[in-house]
Amino acid sequence: MTPRNAPPYPTDRPTPFDPPVELAHYREHEPIRRMRYPDGHTGWLVTSHGLARSILADSRFSARSEFKRPPVSRPGADPFYGAPALPGWLVDMDAPEHTRIRQRLTGKFTARRMREMRPAIERIIENLLDDMERDTPPVDLVESFALPVPSLMICELLGVPYSERKEFQRNSETLFSLEVTADEASAAMDRLYAFLRELATTGGRRDGLLAMLAEDGTLDAEEIAGVGVLLLTAGHESTSSSLALSTFTLLSHPEQLAKLKERPDLVDNAVEELLRYLTVFHFGVPRTPLEDVEVDGHLLRAGESITVSLPAANRDPEWFAQAPDTFDIERRTSGHLAFGYGIHQCLGQNLVRMEMRAALPALFRRFPGLALAVPAEEIPLSTDMSVYGVHRLPVTW
Repeated sequence: MTPRNAPPYPTDRPTPFDPPVELAHYREHEPIRRMRYPDGHTGWLVTSHGLARSILADSRFSARSEFKRPPVSRPGADPFYGAPALPGWLVDMDAPEHTRIRQRLTGKFTARRMREMRPAIERIIENLLDDMERDTPPVDLVESFALPVPSLMICELLGVPYSERKEFQRNSETLFSLEVTADEASAAMDRLYAFLRELATTGGRRDGLLAMLAEDGTLDAEEIAGVGVLLLTAGHESTSSSLALSTFTLLSHPEQLAKLKERPDLVDNAVEELLRYLTVFHFGVPRTPLEDVEVDGHLLRAGESITVSLPAANRDPEWFAQAPDTFDIERRTSGHLAFGYGIHQCLGQNLVRMEMRAALPALFRRFPGLALAVPAEEIPLSTDMSVYGVHRLPVTW
């Protein structure tokens, strides 16, 4: 295969829960191969678990936004890819800038800190379930539960007024959409920065993360605003998608749901399996070699784009030996890459885990007869977003 004939990133899904079949074929026969990007550039696609971990842990492969290209058409990324990272936007930075900012945040997202926040998330969940119980089914689980749980929690963590949620949710949805224009995405980002900049300047709620960062004095107001935008948008989009899609998955796999109800001790492993099996960052992670690097017999030239497909890596039978395309809440899940790998591994992963471990069992305890209110094929999938999930999930009980 010549670079000129390289295929694009595959996007057609055989089911709502399975990645495109081409990814499995590539992983088996050519785990690193040429791929054509929407701008005509020919780069590389990585699909195996081993190569994914190797590249994501290698400092020769840059995460800097100056070099990034989206693997699928996404006009809204144009203002941010090919240009230096926005202030505080550490996912688009390499060391030492990435290290400097991340060090100010790591201690706020430890597993211990998340355990301390468990009572707060449980109160949020119970209040939302109370509201659902007073409603008349069918209800949209995304609007009633999956979206407000992480939105309330990230507001609680940052010190952002929840009354502002409609505005930041709307702007966040714009940023994650594959279909908005560059101008629309730029305007949404500007609005979010202005909102968080004001909170960073005033300190926000005194016990929130923004206030702590302002008091610390290490980051300037623009960097604090950028960190706030990143955490606010990613913190609720990814968890909301994971919660809604996980509920859809469990309702579609009644034998696994029954097992979870019978054995609450399986919840931690069930969450890890849902994260692995669904992998909501469905287009993978972009990297760019800063120098020529040989990988698995291929010479990757400096400046060539690489897309590390997390969904493909998380279904790799070389790592997940027992039927990796099967959803099994008793599976050995260690080593999954749903949160990435290396120094850019998702900062908020412990928060996501804590929210899902609390939310899913509580939902099914309160509504043991929860069921889809429409046929599964009528659930609108968010294939038009950079984070995969469902736009709506009508349920009844």
